[in-house]
Amino acid sequence: MQLIIAEKPSLARNIAGAIGDMAKRGAYYEGKGYLVTWAFGHLFSLYDIEDYTGAPKGRRWQIDGLPCFPREFRFKLKPGPDKQPDAGVQKQFNAIKALCERPDVDAIINAGDADREGEIIVRLAVMHTGAGAKPCMRLWLPDQTDETIRAALSDLKSDSEYDSLAAEGFARTYIDWLYGVNLTRFATLKTGVLLRVGRVIVPIVKAIYDRDMAIRNFVPEKYIALVSSAETGGVEVTLTSKYKFNIASAARAQKAAALMNEAGAVVTDVKTKKETLNPGKLFSLSKLQNFLGKKYKMPMDESLAIAQKLYEEGYLTYPRTNSEYLATAEKDKIRKIVDIVANMRYPVAFTDKKTIFDDSKIESHSALTPTSKIPDANKLSDREKLVYSAVFRRFVMVFCSEPCVAKKTELQIKVGKYEDFTVKGTMILEPGWTKFDDTPKSNKLVPNVQKGDSINIDFQPKEKETSPPRHYTIETLNNYLKNPFRDEKKQAETEDDAEEYRAVFEGLELGTEATRTGIIDNALKSKYIALKKDVYTILPDGEFLIESLSRMKISMDKYKTSTLGKALKQVFHGEITVNDAVSLAEKEIAEVFDQSVNDPASPDYTGFFGDSPGVCPLCGKTVRRGRSIYYCTDETKTCKLRIPTVLCGRCITPAEAASLLQNGKTELLTGFISKAGKPFSAALLLKDGKAEFDFKKSD
Repeated sequence: MQLIIAEKPSLARNIAGAIGDMAKRGAYYEGKGYLVTWAFGHLFSLYDIEDYTGAPKGRRWQIDGLPCFPREFRFKLKPGPDKQPDAGVQKQFNAIKALCERPDVDAIINAGDADREGEIIVRLAVMHTGAGAKPCMRLWLPDQTDETIRAALSDLKSDSEYDSLAAEGFARTYIDWLYGVNLTRFATLKTGVLLRVGRVIVPIVKAIYDRDMAIRNFVPEKYIALVSSAETGGVEVTLTSKYKFNIASAARAQKAAALMNEAGAVVTDVKTKKETLNPGKLFSLSKLQNFLGKKYKMPMDESLAIAQKLYEEGYLTYPRTNSEYLATAEKDKIRKIVDIVANMRYPVAFTDKKTIFDDSKIESHSALTPTSKIPDANKLSDREKLVYSAVFRRFVMVFCSEPCVAKKTELQIKVGKYEDFTVKGTMILEPGWTKFDDTPKSNKLVPNVQKGDSINIDFQPKEKETSPPRHYTIETLNNYLKNPFRDEKKQAETEDDAEEYRAVFEGLELGTEATRTGIIDNALKSKYIALKKDVYTILPDGEFLIESLSRMKISMDKYKTSTLGKALKQVFHGEITVNDAVSLAEKEIAEVFDQSVNDPASPDYTGFFGDSPGVCPLCGKTVRRGRSIYYCTDETKTCKLRIPTVLCGRCITPAEAASLLQNGKTELLTGFISKAGKPFSAALLLKDGKAEFDFKKSD
């Protein structure tokens, strides 16, 4: 008897249905030599710090015991929202354990989702039973159609062949726990506000913060450009000069425009060619989310949830893929799908090209495609239709048997001795695959001219203004996270995606295709960022998070996150061990706790929420550090003492607050930043319970 452990009940149902004639027996199915049971996704979670230290559950977090670096990471059954054992999880694990330990079960089949997370979900369940010595096989499913499930059951591999994937999964789990637990508690104790500090969530929020600060602080500059818009042969040609003039040089700009108009414009070269235009590539998850976000303003969590549902119903292949290419081993399967689509009267034919099939650009999963199981459109919701249609139409475009043919024209135009211009145009001659493109290419006309012909020009000075950066959108944020070191402009100008895939395979991306959506959703739920239509913006809590971490000298930028991402890929490739990667994270975290800002004996010590720098000189009550001020604990709340914890971008340390309370002043302090962004120094005076700058020379 073989026991199949599926990641979710829905997959267990699909596997049982593909095998056929299986009887439901409570928490499992049985028949034809198989038992099929299921997890609920994660049945296990890592210990909390209190589980390691023995501290009472429910006690307020304390700095004692931080940082916590377990000698051995341990797991427990996942608790419920109240932190108590979850009865449903316990019951299902007991069922899995009993099945694993049945004497007639001679092999266990891991049917977790086909990724690193799914790999360790089932491994953890088996590890916590008494059946660890039984042979374990792997059921790897790129989709959940009956045909694919039956084929995969006849071609099982040893689960040991996926040890490298599991190693990366465990390393990622341990490292994320180390960062999340240690730094979240530390930052929360420092500020008195729950700050979710994670290896990936912080650089995501910081990217949006940095962009929004650049927009907020942007000072537009006005300038004068020389622009010509004039018709030649019934087609308007717009030329913009590379020369710019400041506002005070309006007369010079007018003179320059007149000189260019007087010189006239001549066509110095004409290049015309017919060209077959290629469609876009198949979708990876992020590229599908980009498309749906841009066109329908569909949030990432919604598009992933729908794609996952369509996968579980057998209509789409595995959605959490980072590739836009298909594996060469899948050609026969794709031929069958192409034939099915052709029988639906779509003009498609199987095409074997490197732009479609390329093993070198696949890490674990091929691009998203429809399966051989075509849904009844009447049974899909409107939003499900949008997602399925996007994937289906892209498949039709890629395998379209009717080419898109265009005439491309490039004109070289010379304006006297002053400047050369290039004007490009495209005329679609045969639409081909563009008939199925939701964003069809439009014609860009150029005049029908020959070399030596004149072009009408009318250069005029036009006042313009420099533009601020644009807010991140679903598309641009996704592109940034895939490779935060990429030159966006350079990438947009080339179709070569080698750099993008190199970054993914080396681990330079922030998060993964499987995790990014959930992490961004956590940032939204934590009110660090907002999403309106498809535009992300920073919120006050997000500003507080990033600025607080900066003051605590906790650096969680793209460089540090990418370094750890590269280490995780090295684990996957067997170049380093899980312990090596964990040690790297522990070293980084230890450095945070070893900084002078955390040493009570250091003048840089910034203290913790609730610390007392002394007593109030106004009423004699204890003064404590709050989120944004040192405040008097006077029960009547009439005391006016208020000393900011941060003033002009600089932390006011407990020692400096104590000096104000005891002496009414401080020594000369450096490190303040003015509203204009300039550093300055000043002493502080306590006047009527409030801190004021004293710019006189300190005693």
